[in-house]
Amino acid sequence: MFKTIFLVSIGIVAISFASIFIKFCEDVPSIMIASYRLTISSIILLIIAKAKGVQFLSFTKKQLALALIGGIFLSLHFFFWISSLKFTSVASSVVLVTTNPIFIGIFSYFFLKEKQPVEIIYGIILSFLGGFTLAIGDSGLQGLTIKNTSYLFGDFLALLGAIMASGYLIIGSILRKNLDILPYTSSVYTFSASILLMTSICLKVPFFGYNSRSYVYLFLLAIIPQLIGHTAFNWALRHLRANMVAITILGEPIGASLLAYFIFGEIVKPIQFLGIIFIFLAIFISSKKGKRPSLSKNQL
Repeated sequence: MFKTIFLVSIGIVAISFASIFIKFCEDVPSIMIASYRLTISSIILLIIAKAKGVQFLSFTKKQLALALIGGIFLSLHFFFWISSLKFTSVASSVVLVTTNPIFIGIFSYFFLKEKQPVEIIYGIILSFLGGFTLAIGDSGLQGLTIKNTSYLFGDFLALLGAIMASGYLIIGSILRKNLDILPYTSSVYTFSASILLMTSICLKVPFFGYNSRSYVYLFLLAIIPQLIGHTAFNWALRHLRANMVAITILGEPIGASLLAYFIFGEIVKPIQFLGIIFIFLAIFISSKKGKRPSLSKNQL
């Protein structure tokens, strides 16, 4: 359990850099940021997988189909969530994305037949309250007011992003039962990168012509938050419930707030500190029953 906690902690720190790197890529469209992030990380993983002798042809048809579905969920998560920021406020987007653990709880119950312990349910509630409080502290209640239809459309996109991320984690929870971390991540990331690249081409989004500094941060985004951060959480899916992993990921706003303080001089407001406490409590309480139950073989 110590190893799991340690690697998840590393994952939280790693993904906390995502918003910082993205903020430095102001001239790059959202869909292209996601495309570079997944493409670079998948190329690196495929090279490592080739060196390790991973045989993707050994995948069963069901594993391959689930990996493709997982890649679709991941690409849609990035597309919907990042796009939502073009229409609605950051606060509204964050509030809706933090509904992620709730959807995972519903999906886990109906599709994985996992009965959710009361500790996990408390963790879901506290995690939502924590994300909600952080969002209000970020831009105030005005950011939660729908002023026109574009805000409503952005909120809808953010909600879709949360649902897609939930599906991605559920698929990962199933696949990681019988797949090692390298073949799993390299296959899912590659499928996701391919979808994002094809979408960028269809939307005629340019691949080049951006600030040279932006390419540095796009590379760092692929290495630190994606390869280290997301992969750490994907590793944990074999040992923890998908709900617990989703709740733990909510440690990202805490890490991002600390980084923003040191890099951009952004002060943590008292209400934001309250949100941080909620998230810490959510992780602490849910971790008591966060260990993943064994899946039956007929679930894969």
